[in-house]
Amino acid sequence: MKLRLFLHVVLIVAIFAPLSVAAQADACPDGPVADDAPVVTIGATASQTGRYAREGVQMLNGYNLWLDWVNQEAGGINVDGVCHLAALVVYDDESGKLQVESLYQQLIEEDGVDVLLAPYASDLTEVASEVADAAGVLMVEGNGAAEGLFERGYENFFGVLTPASQYTRSGIEAAYALGARTAVLAYENATFAEAVAVGAQATMEELGIEVLGVETYAVGAEDLTGLFTDFAALKPDLFVGGGHYEDAVLIVQTARSYDFNPAAFLITVGPSIPSFVTDLGDDAEYVWGASQWESSLGFEDAWFGTAAEFAVRYEGLYDVPPSYQAASASAAALVLQLGIEAAGSTETDVVSAALRDLEVETFYGPIDFDETGKNIAKPMVTTQIQAGEIVVIAPEEAAVAEPFYPSPAWDER
Repeated sequence: MKLRLFLHVVLIVAIFAPLSVAAQADACPDGPVADDAPVVTIGATASQTGRYAREGVQMLNGYNLWLDWVNQEAGGINVDGVCHLAALVVYDDESGKLQVESLYQQLIEEDGVDVLLAPYASDLTEVASEVADAAGVLMVEGNGAAEGLFERGYENFFGVLTPASQYTRSGIEAAYALGARTAVLAYENATFAEAVAVGAQATMEELGIEVLGVETYAVGAEDLTGLFTDFAALKPDLFVGGGHYEDAVLIVQTARSYDFNPAAFLITVGPSIPSFVTDLGDDAEYVWGASQWESSLGFEDAWFGTAAEFAVRYEGLYDVPPSYQAASASAAALVLQLGIEAAGSTETDVVSAALRDLEVETFYGPIDFDETGKNIAKPMVTTQIQAGEIVVIAPEEAAVAEPFYPSPAWDER
């Protein structure tokens, strides 16, 4: 198996936690720490190849952004008054469960990491967290949203993102307010998408939206023509799709080819990534997306500043705007750091206890873990692509633009 190893050991910088985080009596001084300082070693995998590569690279960029910040600007990871260097060991998991299993075992048993960050996607995070739990190593994750991850009784597993059942709620509510009364639902036969679908159906039932049809499709599906032949005849007001980047692109391409054009077209993951517009061109216009984070949101912290300032930092490093997958990754790494600092240790039990007590505002949104390790404080938003830009349209208090509803015909975009 071809692996790509990214090992970063960089200089560390000072941070000052907000009031909700345990105060650091001996904060690290501004500037780099000594090269021979003790090291906190963090392990992870990221899908740099395979079906999750688009999202996985964004996630890896988010991890590395945090690493650059903590080692060059922020003053370092303060472990019981001692400034530590940060090392991040990352392997390419090739978007595969078997690779994830063996690589996380390698990170723990051979690389000797202190703590772990997670891979991209709920199915891969499930495997990685099983390895971590068996070994008694703490893991913080930012890109596995399926509720089932938090129902296994793992005491050393924490997720900063909003759970999957809430992904489409604000979008469905906005479509209903605009007049949508019928819907169809299609989702990938995978852990995350199934959780999204359960939440979407519950929201539509609650609102009284009639669900005309529900279809699933296989992971890695390359042909969805049958699905859209059926849906086109139903003429729904709303389409809801749950999956990842590649199938989101395929959904739009297939819908256009069959002239399937509901008034609102809501899809998870894909429309939140800037390359969605590049890949689809005008066909991406007016598509709605479910997003964990956008740079226009009013979140702010003492480390990265505002959501907009985080976006500027990211674009300065990578020459593209950040997706929410990147922001989630940086937030996960930041929260792991805050847990270690509050604990004054990298010992699993002590850091876990500190994270359960953590209640903090970040550039990514509020973080407050329940007893299962799930973040119960952060809302989702709904976006729409308008004039090639990803803009927030719901909920109302976060919106920067009005929804364009109903969507125009495909040949008018």
